[in-house]
Amino acid sequence: MEKTQIPQIAPDEIIDFMNVDQTDHAGMTREQQVRQLEVEGYAVFPGILNDERIARIKSEMADAEMQPKSYSEYQTTSVQQPQWHSPAVAELIGYPPMMDFLKHLMGEDILFTRGLFQRTHPGSPGISMHTDGQPHGSDLFGYEGSCPRLIRVLYYLDELTPQRAPFRLIPRSHISFHADSSPYVRYKSHPAEITLVVPAGTAVLIPSLLFHATHPNQDAQSRELIQLGYRPGWAGPIQPVDEWDPERVAGVPDIAKPFFKSLNTTGLVWEQPHKPTGMKTDARGVDPGRWGD
Repeated sequence: MEKTQIPQIAPDEIIDFMNVDQTDHAGMTREQQVRQLEVEGYAVFPGILNDERIARIKSEMADAEMQPKSYSEYQTTSVQQPQWHSPAVAELIGYPPMMDFLKHLMGEDILFTRGLFQRTHPGSPGISMHTDGQPHGSDLFGYEGSCPRLIRVLYYLDELTPQRAPFRLIPRSHISFHADSSPYVRYKSHPAEITLVVPAGTAVLIPSLLFHATHPNQDAQSRELIQLGYRPGWAGPIQPVDEWDPERVAGVPDIAKPFFKSLNTTGLVWEQPHKPTGMKTDARGVDPGRWGD
């Protein structure tokens, strides 16, 4: 059998260390998963997608029109958001096992904000350490990235091995007040970064302000993922963003429809009384004991 030739990756694109995460994510309680996400900046759900669902998504996305990133022809993303191309991806937006956790994390009022399909071919350099949100907006994420609370859900359709573009992140970087944590800064690497090596069907959740990246794909196989964005209803953008196309939304599966709310939904109330009527005396979402301590 002829051996697949892997395109050459420039030596300066290779991070010469890898601190593989050894956390037992599968053994966590719901409260521990919330703590893991809020404090460490990431949560991992191994095997949340079964082989049948993965195969269906891969089949439906196989002919999606792709475009390369500016830094490499081997790093590609779909031209249109994947939920418009694949019914299986559209169903994933309201996937009950994930939505149960997100509602526990954020409450019932949740909006879907965007979808992305990525295919990382052999020979692709790694993605630089960056955040997915900027408080004043940017040309990369528009004003969606200005939302004060954003969660990215990354569904890996292929196994992440040390060679196949595994995920990198800097734990707790999302809660830093230091100038080094500016979401407009990028890093090549960090000595405290960790690497996630996970099986196909795993979901990785991160807040938008966590610094994250990937290693290069030095494997002979491509690595595919679906990324879905969510936020609580109150956490709107600082400026208006384009709304969903109502004709397209009308065609999404019923399981996903509740999350296609106006992308400009916000909890903004400019006038703030010191003593509003009807103040509550309890709220689980800000309870110090929400981690089960």
